[in-house]
Amino acid sequence: METTHFPITNWSEDDRPREKLMLKGKSVLSDAELIAILIGSGSRNESAVDLSKRILASADNLNVLGKMSISQLMNFKGIGEAKAITIIAALELGRRRRAEDAVELVKITSSKRVFEIMQPIIGELPHEEFWVLFLNNSNKVISKSQLSKGGISGTIVDVRIVFKLALENGATGLILCHNHPSGNLQPSDADRQITKKVKQAGDSLDVKVLDHLIITETKYYSFVDEGIF
Repeated sequence: METTHFPITNWSEDDRPREKLMLKGKSVLSDAELIAILIGSGSRNESAVDLSKRILASADNLNVLGKMSISQLMNFKGIGEAKAITIIAALELGRRRRAEDAVELVKITSSKRVFEIMQPIIGELPHEEFWVLFLNNSNKVISKSQLSKGGISGTIVDVRIVFKLALENGATGLILCHNHPSGNLQPSDADRQITKKVKQAGDSLDVKVLDHLIITETKYYSFVDEGIF
């Protein structure tokens, strides 16, 4: 008996993988539905979801699927070279993400620890850069971002971007850092003003500004250590 194929385009919007992800979030999708989004389409006789289910049934699990070569994936009817490459690339990204998650996050226990992290990045630059370390509840660094890059004597910081990134990273605390190519560790009026401005914004958003460091090639200045906070 010939099986009747019911295309995804005829499915209820809540059941289509792409629409389902948009409406309900990624966590509600099955492995087959996620793979179906990657491959985009099935064939005349098989939907992308059914094709994905068939591939998963053969591979047994995602770990086995992630070890398949392009030619092995192309053995499945409906999977060409482009779709095979897309599947392999997506699973490789997942593998790399797991590897990064396994790395122990650095815990900030002192201003010196911040200096040790940031000095190799900005300590010897001939121009100013402004960076932010984003921390979780345990004061561990979950991300660090360059906010701006300026000239020899200054750089501009957009407070809105600071907290946009903080919210995106799920940070509960942050530490401001910038370098002084001149070697002068003393904060300028502009340094003090931006620190105050960011701290006030953090208080209203419940994201603590824990410190602000000025970094040179061999030394640093901590606003907290100097009692400015």
